[in-house]
Amino acid sequence: MPTRRLSAALAATILLAGLAGCGAGNPRGPGEPIRVVAGFYPLQFVAEQVGGDRVDVKNLVQPGAEPHDLELSPRQVADVADADLVVFLGGFQPAVDQAVDLEAAGSALDIGTVVTLLTAPAAHDRPDAADEGEEAAGGKDPHLWLDPIRLATVADSVAHRLAEIDPAGAAGYRSRAVDLHTRLDRLDQDYRSTLADCARREIVVNHAAFGYLAQRYRLDQIAITGLQPDAEPTPQRLAEVAVQARRHGATTVFFETLVSPAVAQAIATEVGARIAVLDPLEGLPTDSVENYLSVMRTNLAALSSALGCTR
Repeated sequence: MPTRRLSAALAATILLAGLAGCGAGNPRGPGEPIRVVAGFYPLQFVAEQVGGDRVDVKNLVQPGAEPHDLELSPRQVADVADADLVVFLGGFQPAVDQAVDLEAAGSALDIGTVVTLLTAPAAHDRPDAADEGEEAAGGKDPHLWLDPIRLATVADSVAHRLAEIDPAGAAGYRSRAVDLHTRLDRLDQDYRSTLADCARREIVVNHAAFGYLAQRYRLDQIAITGLQPDAEPTPQRLAEVAVQARRHGATTVFFETLVSPAVAQAIATEVGARIAVLDPLEGLPTDSVENYLSVMRTNLAALSSALGCTR
């Protein structure tokens, strides 16, 4: 959606929310939990883990939905306005950015300001990608949560902000952040150990969501498309990926849970490989019983198998 249309639509949504009596500034009553709004699932996970039973966390993205193109309902705009803390990633969800700017600028944490973001890879899904790719435009890769160390830094920042809002719960926030930090450090060590000795280090993936994971664990991401998971790759890009997959002896082409596997299957068939899931953890499927840590461990097992790792 063009920015002007998005702004107009959001303004109308905010007006409707106000007319419905759901405006900003609803005070939190004594004993009520801290109201946290998360832009998408990994931020919900962090807020819930750090906040414990002192917080009520609402995820703006429904289970099974893609977070990139989120459009906010009047109720969701009201939730942003009424939140004690909004945890989001600037530039990832334009509708959330605008709602924060208009309704929650003083109560928001942009996680992109607390960790170093990678430059986005060049887009391979448009004929003009060579001239106007995301890298040339200076864009940033949003998928920082696939690096457990960066996510641990986010958890520390969330704990700090919650402690400012709720000083009585500060010790608990800090303690739970330390616990989550420890579990993320353990996950990081398991990734390092498992991926230390592998026959291959190239991963062929549906879209370029795994740059942080690849950087952290010395892998080489070969992405069929750029940052948009539902983009249509050009025939030239499909041919390029097939050549690279053959050159590196890829046994697996990865797709993801919320996107059709058709393109990955086409390349896998072309090069005699199989397909498997590598989850970018932008959201969880409907009725999923998994969480961030369990999905990341499932991803590690998939990587180990695909890359021929010995541990």
